[in-house]
Amino acid sequence: MGKKTAKDLIGELGRIADALERLAGPAPRDNEIDAADCFVWNAEELYLEPVPAPNRISLTLIHGVDHVRDILHDNTLRFAEGFPANNALLWGARGMGKSSLVKAIHADINNVNGLHLKLIEVYRDDIGSLGALLQILKKSEHRFLLFCDDLSFDHDDAAYKSLKAALDGGVEGRPENVLFYATSNRRHLMPRDMIDNERSTAINPSEAVEEKVSLSDRFGLWLGFHKCSQDDYLAMIDAYAAHFTLEGSAEELHAEALKWATTRGGRSGRVAWQFIQDLAGRQHKHLR
Repeated sequence: MGKKTAKDLIGELGRIADALERLAGPAPRDNEIDAADCFVWNAEELYLEPVPAPNRISLTLIHGVDHVRDILHDNTLRFAEGFPANNALLWGARGMGKSSLVKAIHADINNVNGLHLKLIEVYRDDIGSLGALLQILKKSEHRFLLFCDDLSFDHDDAAYKSLKAALDGGVEGRPENVLFYATSNRRHLMPRDMIDNERSTAINPSEAVEEKVSLSDRFGLWLGFHKCSQDDYLAMIDAYAAHFTLEGSAEELHAEALKWATTRGGRSGRVAWQFIQDLAGRQHKHLR
């Protein structure tokens, strides 16, 4: 084998450096916290993606959940003002405005109360990177509301341990400028059959499921969302129709809305919004 020239060696070193860089992944980008009030956590690049135009509705348009709305609003406002507050788990019936409520309260607190609370959405698959995110946020002077929509864990899913560590904070403690809200259809965030199976096969059933069930105990607030009544459903229709100045008498809208709900197999805030979208489209009106 012939002797390698300096140029050959430099070329090989360059290729090795490129390979190591690919293995290490992308370098963290500078996070511009002041760029927006809403962000999405990019776990791969350790970067907060600004969301200049968040998808949300006005708090005044959310009906049928008045009790939990007031509790969550008060908890969030206290946190935004610098006082102690609890992590919150919003659980229950699908389509009843759990995620919409979180986003609407965030907007209301900033717009009405003149505060600058930051909302960061963390995708379910990125829960394992919460530790890295907290390291970034604890250095900031801002206050942050972390939000994970439709959170749940399946069999043999160990990501819940990362969430437990983030909620408890370990020895260092959770940063005082960070709060965590999650929505889920499950109160304990685990499949019921998994919990029942642990109980049936364990020598000590109560201890076998303690680690998994105790995750929801890390949330100081448990706010339940239940299927709405017909009156609540029609109140949502009336509020949307008035807000967007849609045409039709109350009797006509109610009859159409109930027929729409029948075709969808039930009533919920999501079904009400989908009916309003269909109605606005037929009337050639924009929902702005």
